[in-house]
Amino acid sequence: MSQLSGKVQTVLGLVDPDQLGRTMTHEHLTMTFECCYFPPPPGDEAVAENPFKMQHMHWLRQNPYSCHENLLLLQETSAVRDELLAYRKAGGGTIVENTTTGIDRDLPTLRQLAKDTGVHVVAGAGYYVDCTHTEATKRMSVEKLTDIIVSEVLHGADGTDIRCGVIGEIGTGWPITESETKVLKATAHAQTQLGCPVIIHPGRNPAAPAEVVRILQEAGGDISKTVMSHLDRTIFDDGELLEFAKLGSYLEYDLFGTEMLNYPYNLEVDMPSDSQRVKAPLGESSVSSSFSQKLRHTNLPLHRREEHVSTGGVMNE
Repeated sequence: MSQLSGKVQTVLGLVDPDQLGRTMTHEHLTMTFECCYFPPPPGDEAVAENPFKMQHMHWLRQNPYSCHENLLLLQETSAVRDELLAYRKAGGGTIVENTTTGIDRDLPTLRQLAKDTGVHVVAGAGYYVDCTHTEATKRMSVEKLTDIIVSEVLHGADGTDIRCGVIGEIGTGWPITESETKVLKATAHAQTQLGCPVIIHPGRNPAAPAEVVRILQEAGGDISKTVMSHLDRTIFDDGELLEFAKLGSYLEYDLFGTEMLNYPYNLEVDMPSDSQRVKAPLGESSVSSSFSQKLRHTNLPLHRREEHVSTGGVMNE
């Protein structure tokens, strides 16, 4: 472990932290997101099967999870490469790639993208949400899951010698399932051995982030090195956000660019605009004044084809 101390492990090897430059902490460069397919609104079934073309982008912007083709990024390597080059030209230095087991992590492609673009890429170890867990994964003990996560960081993942540099994003739903609980405990145990950061995908309920923190803490996890993602679709009440912030994790607002009118996974959620995302934690709030060092903003996590610049998406600079 001594060789990793004070370093950042990318898909091309170890680098010093001062070489990272501007860093996006929650991105997906290549993945399959069909696990999160959501049926189209009644009457729109035929629209959902339209060819993936520019004239259909308006519908896709508002119903992005209701088109199977939109959820496949494995064939978008060329578009991803172009956007990484644009990111580097705009001053970007590093991407933390959050694709884990269950949503088709592709480490050889990540390595090639890093070579082609000069952007540092940090890969994520671990497992996504319960619906992506195989039966074999669900049968594993916490100890076995821990060993796998540790090995993905120390030796390489998915049958390659390409090593992950963070744990996550670790996926959880609401309520948290037995399999997800085991993965969270394994995550905490692995973090204790490795000392590396953890990135969490919480369930879509205001109580979910705190419950994840509780499980991690009880298993020995270091919450000060843990990032709670997607808070811009999870906790909307200032008081609740302040109470959660006191638990000590990083607070990540990472859905910039996602401004759909309806959020299909939780119809009670009014998806905020990008300006609201900025104002919510950074306005005249106790969260801003007391926890500014724990706030993290990142671009939208690219996990859908319609988000790419080549199909009308926006490159935030």
